[in-house]
Amino acid sequence: MYHNPVLLKQSVDGLVTNPDGIYVDCTFGGGGHSREILSRLSDKGKLYAFDQDLDALKNTIDDPRFTLINQNFRFLENSLLAYGVTGVDGILADLGVSSHQFDEAERGFSIRSNAPLDMRMNVMQGLDAKKIINEYEEEDLANVLYNYGELRESRKLAREIVHHRKTKKINTTDELKSLFSYIPAFKQNKFFAQIFQAIRIEVNQELEVLKELLVQSYKVLKPEGRLVMISYHSLEDRLVKRFLKNGMFEGEPPRDIYGNYKKTFELLKTKAIIPDDKEIEENSRARSAKMRIGTKI
Repeated sequence: MYHNPVLLKQSVDGLVTNPDGIYVDCTFGGGGHSREILSRLSDKGKLYAFDQDLDALKNTIDDPRFTLINQNFRFLENSLLAYGVTGVDGILADLGVSSHQFDEAERGFSIRSNAPLDMRMNVMQGLDAKKIINEYEEEDLANVLYNYGELRESRKLAREIVHHRKTKKINTTDELKSLFSYIPAFKQNKFFAQIFQAIRIEVNQELEVLKELLVQSYKVLKPEGRLVMISYHSLEDRLVKRFLKNGMFEGEPPRDIYGNYKKTFELLKTKAIIPDDKEIEENSRARSAKMRIGTKI
């Protein structure tokens, strides 16, 4: 089941400025954003959507203005070139795991269901959660838990995983969770969410893929084109915020003799746009959502 997209109206309001334009939905999923975008376009408008998940292909839209590309959005620029598209008027990405992927228990994304350790957004790729948990070196595993799960005790946790797997392979989400049964009940939800987030980000290389998308977005957007990014945790939002501010992910941009740097985007609003209480009540996934919208200068 695909749920209603987060910040649907606000995101498409910020995206579509030209009904005759060319737009990209980088995270098609159930097609909610795409359908809303198409409702704002004229007969001349065009929408290209990306999704690497084979399940999403079942939701394709029968509309001559619409093209669904079964690719990771890290291939944005080349995939659009294959259709003869060199410039677009707007790009939207609703990052992270879709509600459908969480709800499909066997995919292994949810902490609530026992399932094989998988967590692949693209089930055709080789690296999955089981491989990370059972084969990564202790130091690499600790780095994943620290960098992507923001777990301060990452070295201790990695050591416990490595110690356990020496005698028995860890195959399922419940087997992984059972290693940390000593965690107090009131802390378990947050703790396991951090563990699962860290592994999932590593499986899907989510932060590297996001960086590639942002860089390519700037290249393919026309001047005055809009970039709309919806993120669900601070690691994503930090990258989006910095890129929209100065086109970089770390360090400081070069400045002229007056101390000014060349801006790449004009922010529609200085602060992130967040869902209201009503939307959060109707869709729990919206709780952590932050949306930022930039206009290419």
